[in-house]
Amino acid sequence: MTPRSWRSDANPPHGWVGCSPRSSRPSPPGDPVLTFGTAGLRGPVQPGPDGMNVETVTRATAGLADWLITEGATGAPIVVGRDARHGSEDFAAATREVLAAKGFDVIALPDPGPTPLVAFATRHLRAAAGVMITASHNPARDNGYKVYLGGARDGRDAAAGAQLVSPADREIEAAITAVGPAATVPRLEVEPDPRAAAVADGYLSRLTERFAGDAAHPLRIALTPMHGVGGDLALRAFSRCGFDDVRVVDEQFRPDPDFPTVAFPNPEEPGATDRLLALADRTDADLAVALDPDADRCAVGVRDVDGWRMLTGDETGALLGVGVLDRVGPGGPPTVIASSIVSGTLLHAAALRRGADARRTLTGFKWLVRAGEPLVYAYEEALGHCVDPHAVRDKDGVSAAIACAFLASRWSDRGGLVAALDALHRECGVHLTAPRSLRLDDPADIAAIMADLRSSPPRTLGGIPVTAVDYAARTDGLRTDGVELTGSGADGVAVRVFVRPSGTEPKLKFYGQVSAPPAAGSVSTVRHRLSQLLAEVLAELPSGPRGEECGR
Repeated sequence: MTPRSWRSDANPPHGWVGCSPRSSRPSPPGDPVLTFGTAGLRGPVQPGPDGMNVETVTRATAGLADWLITEGATGAPIVVGRDARHGSEDFAAATREVLAAKGFDVIALPDPGPTPLVAFATRHLRAAAGVMITASHNPARDNGYKVYLGGARDGRDAAAGAQLVSPADREIEAAITAVGPAATVPRLEVEPDPRAAAVADGYLSRLTERFAGDAAHPLRIALTPMHGVGGDLALRAFSRCGFDDVRVVDEQFRPDPDFPTVAFPNPEEPGATDRLLALADRTDADLAVALDPDADRCAVGVRDVDGWRMLTGDETGALLGVGVLDRVGPGGPPTVIASSIVSGTLLHAAALRRGADARRTLTGFKWLVRAGEPLVYAYEEALGHCVDPHAVRDKDGVSAAIACAFLASRWSDRGGLVAALDALHRECGVHLTAPRSLRLDDPADIAAIMADLRSSPPRTLGGIPVTAVDYAARTDGLRTDGVELTGSGADGVAVRVFVRPSGTEPKLKFYGQVSAPPAAGSVSTVRHRLSQLLAEVLAELPSGPRGEECGR
């Protein structure tokens, strides 16, 4: 192996559309730059300090390495993985080779693969860190750099393999700032490693262990990985767990960084799962599963009375969480189950009824997986589910898909997941949730709406009196830039809306929920009435100047 410096004159990948991930340009003083946060780096693949390119990744990795050395991790194992987006191979090569030149024991996963494999390997191999090159479900022009941190080398750190939290992000950003030009950062080629080649099999073995004892009744599953890297691993996982009748959306199965069949490669976006639901209907499937491109999110489709539909993240989260708790059973210390403050409250109510320690956290799995121990499940409404915290301390779409399959299998002779959801609504009350997003390109418009909500909040929503709680005024771990509006009517119907600025886009986000207590009447009748109320509530929320309604 020979050390070498980064070369900026390499040719772009064959067929590359747009700029090369290796290209560079002079950066005038004051140019915007990508900054390193708890989610790492994410941005468009383009030249310059404000883009994802080899220079940016090289300097970020050198800074991360220097910080790890100051933390006493000199020479420790570090896992590196990548998806199949534009630039991912070049960025992964820069990452592993800079780390190797810094003296770290680099475990580079051999093929493009899902993000959960890096989270799993970081924890399983007791690595000091893991780096995943991915932009998850962002548009095709983007890429990113996601960092997991290991824990104590004895394996006793419950948060090992979780995303980093402050102040580590600020310290790493400072270390990156201190790095010189990318061309001066040494690189060292990395040989294939048998530990890396064994990661996928280790992950699948853990899945079969996690679901040991669950019976896989015959089930037909429709699957799309949405042009991402989760398809092959998901098929292997389904087969290992006894689900062999899986039909795939052929035109979305192989990785394609341009995501040609969808406007946005996010299962939450309108139209993104149309091909999946058509396949499920055409093949008379029992369950439909959509993974996002890096397979850390899972969306589930079911056949309802009016045909196929996608469950919301809150519906899936409640079903999976209750399934985990019912599997754990009573006895022993209370298990911890976590959901974020923007998620619905159905799981929270069901968990409390089962004697669990139900906790709410800020948004993001960096907080959810640190909610407390013994953690058995965590989710947030944006299709993220952590069903096996012992193995993967992050959201994991593949293991969530397996958990959904087993749950659907258990309910296969009782009406499937729709019947399971109806039973939960009869137990805890009907809960309906829906989001609304408002794109406001001027940050001042977002700040003005938030200020107005704090000073003059609405007195009613949908005819129900509401009060406002300013989360920016909290003094606990839930302090954040958000406002919660809650209230209930004389008939017990309740409304809840959480409002916050997006942390990654120029959007204001509203998370709405309406609920009604358990009743002897038809769940479908109550749901229909609540769906009309929820639409009314969301329509009454502010629009602001020049606000443009948008998807997620």
